Amino acid sequence: MTVRRAAPRLPGSDDGSLNQGSGFLTPSTSSAERPEAGRLGFASRAVHTGERGPRPDFTPTATPIYPATAFVYDDTDTLDAVFGNERQGYVYTRYANPTTTALEAAIAALEGTEDAVAFASGMGAVYAALLLDVRAGQRIVAAPDVYGATYAILHRLLPTLEVETTFVDLRDLDALESALNAAPTALVYAETISNPLLRVADLRAVAELAHRHGAKAAVDNTFASPWLVNPAAFGVDSVIHSTTKYLGGHGDVTGGVIATSAERAAELREINKLVGGVAGPFESWLTLRGIKTLPLRMKQQSESAGTIAAWLASDGRVARVNYPGLENLGGAEAIFNRPERGGMISFEIAGAGRGDVFRFLEALRLVVPATTLGDVYSLVLYPTISSHRAVPAEERAKIGISDGLVRLSVGIEDVEDIVADLDRGLAAASAK
Repeated sequence: MTVRRAAPRLPGSDDGSLNQGSGFLTPSTSSAERPEAGRLGFASRAVHTGERGPRPDFTPTATPIYPATAFVYDDTDTLDAVFGNERQGYVYTRYANPTTTALEAAIAALEGTEDAVAFASGMGAVYAALLLDVRAGQRIVAAPDVYGATYAILHRLLPTLEVETTFVDLRDLDALESALNAAPTALVYAETISNPLLRVADLRAVAELAHRHGAKAAVDNTFASPWLVNPAAFGVDSVIHSTTKYLGGHGDVTGGVIATSAERAAELREINKLVGGVAGPFESWLTLRGIKTLPLRMKQQSESAGTIAAWLASDGRVARVNYPGLENLGGAEAIFNRPERGGMISFEIAGAGRGDVFRFLEALRLVVPATTLGDVYSLVLYPTISSHRAVPAEERAKIGISDGLVRLSVGIEDVEDIVADLDRGLAAASAK
């Protein structure tokens, strides 16, 4: 990239105030350096009016959106120092942006890490986490019941880069240790609450085993959110989120993040400078705004999910319910910050095939059939045709994802209305 001279100052008053005659909001500068506003043509005034104003002495109560692609300084020496990482600052939004920095600081604070790095999507964050710790010829140990796109990266993409993945049920610590003993491993990859079977592993034990064998530990914390679980507190090296989900929380923004140490975050930023999967300032602002209501939403969604899971478990039309609040977690419950177990449920409609599940989905009037989760409205997804479509049918069956399994993301609606809608759907699925 060619480094250009800082942009010249624009016309304005000597004290940096708004020049009422020209309409320019300008940095302070001497009159000798300024052209007269009246000497500028219409196009010049259209382009520059109101831009690059004086540095304010106030602080807005909400974080501003900085949509600028690039940033200028008073002198080129300062610009050079920022490019050279000799001082903090911003030069180009692919490198860093003030709005995105604010989001990263918020997520690091929630996860209890030194730093965080935002990405354009959750899968961008997943892939960057893998690039950070794994090289060609190395090996990953991962849980088999991960998000379908993550499974596709591990099973299909990484082998083309000479990276092997061994899939192990991480709840079985003996099986994990056997896998780690079998061959050198660079990374152990898990989900705090797995997608879509809602399995929970003991993250402290997983991280300890990984580190004992010279591996790093990465955990996708999307289903739990930092309100429920802080994986870094148990030694996890990379905490990943699809911020599209609970952190954004309103179905109107796509993004991802990795919370980690300052040293590792610096490496991730270098990766992202080259790969270019950066979070945009508008998306960062929307996510930051969504985070403000995270504890309120998660509490309501978790309480409703517990009620709905118990109701589903008592219904004869449902063969199986997966929810961390319904089972003994074998010590893994210690990873939770509070008694709630989240807003995600999956359940298997008894004897259902695709046609039965389609009838269930089409009968719903309140719950929205859509390929996402963690929003204020309740959502239902059919993994076989959506999130886990990329996983071969035989592998889905082996993992435990049947053709009758549906995934429910509980929203903040009245729980009685959600139950009534699910009852309507189950009645339709059971009608032969």
